[in-house]
Amino acid sequence: MNPFFKSTTALGIALTLLSGPAFADMDAAKKFLDEEIGDLSALSRADQEAEMQWFVDAAQPFAGMEIKVVSETITTHEYESKVLAPAFTAITGIKVTHDLIGEGDVVEKLQTQMQSGQNIYDGYINDSDLIGTHWRYQQARNLTDWMAGEGADVTNPGLDIDDFVGKQFTTGPDGKLYQLPDQQFANLYWFRYDWFNDEKTKADFKEKYGYDLGVPVNWSAYEDIAEFFTGRDMSYAGGPEKVYGNMDYGKKDPSLGWRYTDAWMSMAGMGDKGEPNGLPVDEWGIRVNENSQPVGSCVARGGATNDAAAVYAVTKAIEWLQKYSPPAAAGMTFGEAGPVPAQGEIAQQMFWYTAFTADMVKEGLPVMNEDGTPKWRMAPSPHGVYWEEGMKVGYQDAGSWTLMQSTPVDAAKAAWLYAQFVTSKTVDVKKSHVGLTFIRESTIQHPSFTERAPKLGGLVEFYRSPARVQWSPTGTNVPDYPKLAQLWWQNIGDAMSGAKTPQEALDALCADQEKVLERLERAGVQGDIGPKLNEEQDPEYWLSQPGSPKAKLENEREEPKTVSYDDLIASWK
Repeated sequence: MNPFFKSTTALGIALTLLSGPAFADMDAAKKFLDEEIGDLSALSRADQEAEMQWFVDAAQPFAGMEIKVVSETITTHEYESKVLAPAFTAITGIKVTHDLIGEGDVVEKLQTQMQSGQNIYDGYINDSDLIGTHWRYQQARNLTDWMAGEGADVTNPGLDIDDFVGKQFTTGPDGKLYQLPDQQFANLYWFRYDWFNDEKTKADFKEKYGYDLGVPVNWSAYEDIAEFFTGRDMSYAGGPEKVYGNMDYGKKDPSLGWRYTDAWMSMAGMGDKGEPNGLPVDEWGIRVNENSQPVGSCVARGGATNDAAAVYAVTKAIEWLQKYSPPAAAGMTFGEAGPVPAQGEIAQQMFWYTAFTADMVKEGLPVMNEDGTPKWRMAPSPHGVYWEEGMKVGYQDAGSWTLMQSTPVDAAKAAWLYAQFVTSKTVDVKKSHVGLTFIRESTIQHPSFTERAPKLGGLVEFYRSPARVQWSPTGTNVPDYPKLAQLWWQNIGDAMSGAKTPQEALDALCADQEKVLERLERAGVQGDIGPKLNEEQDPEYWLSQPGSPKAKLENEREEPKTVSYDDLIASWK
């Protein structure tokens, strides 16, 4: 069990709640601070109590109310549901039911509420990938106006929006905040630091490839390292007799789509330059005009979903899955593949989520040292041959609080209080030690994470580094995430199974995306910020323009390049 997760406290708080009346209670707050938070807070004890007193006072009109909120099932949200929700109830008198369901189910519930107008949940922790959807449909409360107007009486003066590192991900092109980040994690490169620093392994690699084994900067180096380790006997370095140089997954499942929309395409170099997302073409290959209206997905309309960089991205993923990964990986989903590197047979993985960190540092795992430090490290992912400086190079998941317009005002206010409680400066350091999903700068810089950093494999160093701005969620070019996301796994699945070539699958995908864009344009439901498709032209017109889409390079293998992990970390400092 994570030493920072105290289930006993949850039980104690729940008992306090069951035996007490339904009203705001500062004694419960002090008990919570004593037993659960302690020194693990960005605030002093006096400031913690002041913040809790604000919650007690602000919640009084809502005492006895029952609300329901929902999130996907990850460690961070389990902690909120099991520990923070009972604490909030005991402190405020507002009874919160925090449901935990699959990520796809969260989107489905949200979509049903948008379509029906019926209030299913009072608050959603919903990926910021839907920012383009929320901004265009205007069915989510715009939090900037909410905090200044209708929700002003329940907005914590100590909320400090500028302390949230992901606020740019949840801000629309209109400059308004639509969602409040609750948890955040990146997809990074993961590798066996112990094997990469073993003298025999380094010498063997140098002899075969002519350059130093290290963190791959580009896909050519990643490919060489994958080839080098696959089938290699690492028993001389404490490993198994057969290891693999790559880990991935390939089952035709909704999570297969995330694998690609979650920035695999931008890592390859498909989109345009820009932070947090490429403009005018993003990592989904969708182009927008100067009014942020989607105008195309296929190259013939200026999009890039089926350009050479996209084909290269899918081709390489399939090739590496088949050549360098455990045979079972092709039939796995995201959730099934995630724990595999911890079993000790994987040398590196390019597409690895930091959300798995908490599960990868457990005592007794083959990838852990006896002193509690990991045998592995995380580092920036390598980029493909079409990538250029100034492009995003990876994905961050930013699960964020979303209040729907269809939720009654009182219920929305109560849910907003809970959202602020679980993201507050009082709570966030402790919550981040449990789930390792950073959302606040004050938490990232907290001394307790300086102390714990050596046991987290580079996570703290990454989040304190200037590099982190190149990792971002899906941006505002995507006008209807629920409708478009399902097209990805269905079409990419055809390429994975061999039913279609990568080019055929991506041609079908961009055509399917444009059908959805066309329907939205005809329906006019998103007004003058909805899709407005370009006329089709000869693809050569767009391929001759600077930026994305990109024409096929004669040679898609560049000079392989690696960097020493220790030098990389030193450069960040």
